Amino acid sequence: MEALFFLIPVALGLGLAGLAAFLWSLKSRQFDDLDGAAWRAIMDDDVAPPHRRHGG
Repeated sequence: MEALFFLIPVALGLGLAGLAAFLWSLKSRQFDDLDGAAWRAIMDDDVAPPHRRHGG
């Protein structure tokens, strides 16, 4: 029973820290361009290797 007096404030503190981090990310515009990040992840922007010369 005494553990609850420790665990409840810790759980509330972690919840408030998570909420504060989420609100900070909203305020700093982290979620403005969700589609751009998704397209950048799947775009194929690899440069083609140069053609090798096949000399005998």
